[in-house]
Amino acid sequence: MKATQWVVGLLMLILCAGVRADAQWSDANSIESIKTKAEKGDATAQYNLGQCYDEGLLGVVKDMGKAMKWWQKAAEQGYALAEYNLGVIYDNDDLAKSHGVSKNSGEAVSWFRKAAEQGYAGAQRNLGTCYYFGDGVPKDFIEAAKWKLKAANQGDIFAEGQIGLCYEDGDGVPKNYIEAYKWYSLAAAQGNEDAKKYLSIVEMRMTPDQIAEAQRLAAAFIPQKETPDSNSNSGSLDPNATGTGFFITDDGYLISNFHVVKDATKVRLLTSAGTIDAKVVQTDAANDITLLKAEGKFSSLPILPSRSAGLGDTVFTLGFPDPTLQGFAPKLAKGEIASLSGAANDARYFQVSVPVQPGNSGGALVDGRGNVIGIVSAKLDAATALAVSGALPENVNYAVKSSFLLSFLESVPDVTKKLKSPNTADEKFSDAVKSAQVATVLVLVY
Repeated sequence: MKATQWVVGLLMLILCAGVRADAQWSDANSIESIKTKAEKGDATAQYNLGQCYDEGLLGVVKDMGKAMKWWQKAAEQGYALAEYNLGVIYDNDDLAKSHGVSKNSGEAVSWFRKAAEQGYAGAQRNLGTCYYFGDGVPKDFIEAAKWKLKAANQGDIFAEGQIGLCYEDGDGVPKNYIEAYKWYSLAAAQGNEDAKKYLSIVEMRMTPDQIAEAQRLAAAFIPQKETPDSNSNSGSLDPNATGTGFFITDDGYLISNFHVVKDATKVRLLTSAGTIDAKVVQTDAANDITLLKAEGKFSSLPILPSRSAGLGDTVFTLGFPDPTLQGFAPKLAKGEIASLSGAANDARYFQVSVPVQPGNSGGALVDGRGNVIGIVSAKLDAATALAVSGALPENVNYAVKSSFLLSFLESVPDVTKKLKSPNTADEKFSDAVKSAQVATVLVLVY
């Protein structure tokens, strides 16, 4: 992300942080009543008494040291607003000095996290900023975006603008101009002037269809306030599982493994056009195949019956092994067909020497002409192999043969009539890779 953009974001954060959480009482409450409740251990009263001392409310003489004392008591009982205030104070040198403590980024993160986990949006946004800059925690763009998105989903004006920047530049999330536009427009509608500027910039990089989709998403957005008991994954950056898929028709039908999506309540795809929804159309659990459908126009791969493949043929796959660690760009792996049958002579599978890892599941096994001849599915379990043979397996992986995929697709005639004819001419390996790359997507399972 551009440094100047984040300087602006940080300044917005500091300005917001300087205005601590509002007091939680009506003017009818007397200071004597608040003190009595606070001394009896009422967390709300302790928090409110801290506010009185901090700002000189209800006739109380300002005493920021006493404000810290009462906020600390409330925070130790898990009172989120007090936790947030402590985080703000420890995070800012001037505020820390004025309240009789020293700036302590680690302490700030600790209090922000406690309030953030209870759903307090300001704390979630501030915790995300700590992760972005590595202030009190190791720098982690993914964690930064995760917490900022949580705050944005609650309608936090600053978090909306900041998560828009994350989506525009691909910091901690896949680069997605549609999502960036959506969040910028939501922040701008609340008066965020910087978001208005960034909105006009990202708009120049988008197609009219992308802009229309982003505007639709923004119009449909409803802030959802979190509670300490909230278990909703709405808008979460953390899918339950990830895998790989590949398009087989230009109008959005794609293939992955059944085991990738079997427990899904929602499936999304990371494509060149951004993150989009997909639905499960049909499954074959026995052969570990699933057919999905996404709306749009895409590049697809031809499928060749696997009987044409021979022992030793060169094959490759593109996929997304562990995107949290390795990133969101597809990874190429190349090898040979090591056997025409799988474990225990299972005729449904090829054994391949293509190096694969968790996350490659569902990717296309492609021959030298750019045809799909299988679906990357599994690797030999190391613990089982060690127990049986006394040795660890090395690069023993399996792919479901394309002939079983074609048989599966025969039950969906609307799809089979749209399949491309297999490539029969030789082509450069780099060209085959490019064709596979544009047809391959990251599958996100929620």
